[in-house]
Amino acid sequence: MQRNINISKTIDWWTVGLYLLLIILGWFNIFAAVYNEEHRSIFDISQQYGKQLIWILSSIIIAIIILFTDSSVYQIFAYPIFFLILVLTILVLLIGTEINGQKAWFVIGWVRIQPSEFLKFAVCLTLAKFMSSYNFKIHKPRNLIILTLFILTPMLVVFMQHDTGTAIVFTSFIFMLYREGLTPYVMFLSVISIVLFITSLMVSQETIIYSLLILSIIIFALVNGQLTFVLGSIAILIGIYLIFYLLMKGFNFSWLTDYFIISVAITFSVLSFLLGILKKIKYASIIAIFLLSSIAFTFTVDYIFNHILKPHQQARINELLGKSSDPKGTGYNVNQSKIAIGSGGFWGKGFLQGTQTKYNFVPEQSTDFIFCTVGEEHGFVGSVLLLLLYVALLIRLIFLAERQRLAFSRIYGYGVVSILFFHFVINIGMTIGIVPVIGIPLPFFSYGGSSLWAFTILLFIFLKLDVDRFKYLT
Repeated sequence: MQRNINISKTIDWWTVGLYLLLIILGWFNIFAAVYNEEHRSIFDISQQYGKQLIWILSSIIIAIIILFTDSSVYQIFAYPIFFLILVLTILVLLIGTEINGQKAWFVIGWVRIQPSEFLKFAVCLTLAKFMSSYNFKIHKPRNLIILTLFILTPMLVVFMQHDTGTAIVFTSFIFMLYREGLTPYVMFLSVISIVLFITSLMVSQETIIYSLLILSIIIFALVNGQLTFVLGSIAILIGIYLIFYLLMKGFNFSWLTDYFIISVAITFSVLSFLLGILKKIKYASIIAIFLLSSIAFTFTVDYIFNHILKPHQQARINELLGKSSDPKGTGYNVNQSKIAIGSGGFWGKGFLQGTQTKYNFVPEQSTDFIFCTVGEEHGFVGSVLLLLLYVALLIRLIFLAERQRLAFSRIYGYGVVSILFFHFVINIGMTIGIVPVIGIPLPFFSYGGSSLWAFTILLFIFLKLDVDRFKYLT
């Protein structure tokens, strides 16, 4: 049963207020980041800050239109919206304009539209539509395959545009899937994958394989309490390796390569392992799958890093991991960003007083590195206040998601939280040097029309769904 509602009385004004506060603060910080003495008016549309005002006003109009549109439209047309934006994202590969090595924009005069930004809310709608369908069970293989395709397809298209940052954003939907019942083991495997990814870039593959093998044997021992057997298997592994290693060094057997030694040692160790666990085949199979999958993953990471990532992306990762140091090259952006933030001290230098900003030491300071402007001009206090605003927004959105009466609205709400959380953490992490620079904006704050429009649509569709929750009586 449905009933009429009054938007002004039912809309969540706390969220609207946080949204307006963030876009206004972002506008002033864009003004400070690219301030031009010859164009002192913040309303000068020949400058980025003037153009951002146009994007802000148009975003507010879009928000109002969304609020006065029946929320059922977003559920009914979720799939068509997804396919339409996906087609536009593919089309930009054919007739779009390439900027900074990324062919991801339609350009009309000074207006640049990036379809991939709008894919975020489109995928969010699609996942919510599919997962809220009748008798949906997330653990069914068919459903998992479809969910994976909905996420991976746009990721691959965006990767083809050489926009790695935007493509990686789609992995944030794992948080939404986890809330909707995805097994915790998937989150565990995700953490393991991250650890393996970093480890694969830091140490040799031989070391990783040995460590994984020993870890698997220890896990088996903990599950089955066969410590004596485990120690014997480890002894066999080490013994065989030492024998072949001494043969290689003592008799100069050139055919004894590291991979050959590893293969023989693992083979004998695994055979002894299997002989002792015939009665525990279930646990052994699970652990063996974990071991082989982990080893395959490390080789995949090595291949992707050396053959797919571009040299500048490799350099950024090596810089972050401490494998190389190039403060005047690949590490320049992050190094200057940290200098700017650190120079702000506790209270900051004051509005329009940032020297690192004023003299353009920080590249992309109005977009990807906008946070360093906050740190320099408003210091530790201003940075913490901005962080608190984002945390407040995320907490509020989680609260709204949990009070929804329709599964579609709840799932979409958690999709919104996932995307905003990912952008927030990664963007701030980039500017202070704790994550690689992948080039994604700070939501509602960074300069850019496509991102502001896309984030506005993403947020206000959810606010409209929240408003219309009163239409459905429980």
